Formats: sequence, C-alpha cells, structure tokens
Amino acid sequence: MPGILLLLLSLVLPVRPAAADAAVVAETAVAPRTLDLTIDSPAMGGRQKVRLLLPAGWSRTAGRTWPTLWLLHGGVDDYTAWTRETDVARLTADSDVIVVMPNGGSCGNYSDWWNYGDGGPPRWETFHMTELRRILERGYRAGTERVIAGNSMGGLGTMLYAARFPGAFRAAASFSGYLHTLYGHRPGDDSTGWGPSLSCPGTDWRRVWGDPDDQAAIWHAHNPYDLAGRLRGVRLWVAAGNGRAGPLGGLPFTDPVEAAAHDHAVAFTGRLDELGIPVTRRFYDGQHSWPYWQRELHIAYPFLMRALGQ
Repeated sequence: MPGILLLLLSLVLPVRPAAADAAVVAETAVAPRTLDLTIDSPAMGGRQKVRLLLPAGWSRTAGRTWPTLWLLHGGVDDYTAWTRETDVARLTADSDVIVVMPNGGSCGNYSDWWNYGDGGPPRWETFHMTELRRILERGYRAGTERVIAGNSMGGLGTMLYAARFPGAFRAAASFSGYLHTLYGHRPGDDSTGWGPSLSCPGTDWRRVWGDPDDQAAIWHAHNPYDLAGRLRGVRLWVAAGNGRAGPLGGLPFTDPVEAAAHDHAVAFTGRLDELGIPVTRRFYDGQHSWPYWQRELHIAYPFLMRALGQ
C-alpha cells in the first residue's frame, strides 16, 4: 500500500510549468509600507490582488534582495485579512523582510481545482507558486529565502506549499489549519474530515479535489498528513486551540471548527513524530478567531525570523 500511495502521489504532484505571462496591471499604496498589486493572471483566468508590506529601505532598483514572509488567509476572506485583523504591520516594521499576503479565494484551498476533471481556473497553486513568485523576484527584489504561515485554510496552504514545493520555504507555521484532510474518512463514506471547508455557497465542493474515493490520488496529494515525509528539513510549527473559550474570549460552548482543527493538528504532528521530523506544537484553550491567531503569529514570529537568519 505505501508503494501504491507513493506512485499515486507522483502522478499528481506538481510538474513545474513553462513560464507564465502573468503581469502586474496596477499598484496602489494603501498605507505606509503597504502596496497592493493587481495581477492579470492566466492561471486564474482574470485579475487577482496581492498585498505587500515592504521593509524600510526597500527599492525596486536596489542592488540587493529581501527575504519573504508569506502570510496566507483563511476561508471566506481575502488578501486584506492579516492587515485588517492583526497588527502585522507593526510587528514586522523593524524586520528586514517583505511580507507577501496573496488573495487565496473563498474556500480556494490553495490548490489548482480539479473542476470535474476539466482543470482550468481557479488554479490557486499555480498563481501563487509560479506566477506570483516570479513577479516578486523579477520586479520587487524578493529573494529566494522564504518562510510561510497561515490561519485556518491558510494553515493548510502553508503545509501544502512547503511539502509540494520542496526547498521553497525554510519554515512553515500553521495556526488552526486542517492538516489531515481525510481525517475520519472511510471509503464509501460521502463525508470527509473537513468536507465543509471545501464548500462555498453555490459551489459543489467536489470541484476542488473531486470525490475522496473516486479521485483518491488527488486527495492524498493535497493532504499534509500524507505529504508529511516531504517536509523533512523544513522548520515546522503547528498551533491549534481545543475549541473551548480561552483567555482571549470566545463562544460559551465548544467551537466545533477549532475542535476539529485541533484533531487534525494532533494527527498531523503525530505523523511527523512517526517519521522523526521535528515540529514545534502549541495546543491551548482557544477558539477559531483572530485574537488567537494574532497571538500565535507573535509567538511564532521569532521562530520564523530565525529561519531567515534574522
């Protein structure tokens, strides 16, 4: 069975495509250090937004490059989430790093969608890891030293990108991410460990990765639990609450979304333990909300900067 799974993964893990012709069509300075890019993306079949926080002394004509911190947002949100909901601009003000906050779509799941076998847009992975990465390195003095972090759906994205693109990121931190997308699934069962996360109003969730049985290879290739072995050498951080109200407040009952994220985190970190891959884990009283994610970003931030040599 392990050999069959490795064969299936090899068939659906990304092959580096030819050069994309994505282009920046607008730049908007929206706050100090804060630059919004509008990108015409063939992978997405239209225009997408990316927000950058630029370090002091940054210039597109500088004779040097800057390392990058990628921050991915959760489902039903957008590229403004981290600057809107946290103090990330203040946190990073004295760091010699470009913060990259791309739009990831409403339940986009940081993946190129299966689309009932037809492929095509939205291709979030290609937009981020091919088109945007090249734009940043060619036009915005971004270097090749990168770390990545994200909340909720963005937590999934951090581990997917770090595993599916070996060597792309020195460190990856997930806050309340669903890191075992087949958690609790049994063949023939129409549910998944996180089926609702793929669902948006008016959209069949099977468009993303297909059916977990009929398109099992695609599901396994987008499941951090199954890809854990590809994370060897990446500095890993996994944090999740248990769903109960914690010191930063919360609902008067157990939050089922965060409780499920906690189950995913425990399963994922357990798999890393089995493989002998180091991981820093933080499990705490808390729920699926921004006060906890801001706190976790602050706690993980020195870890991420150390991976960049800062």
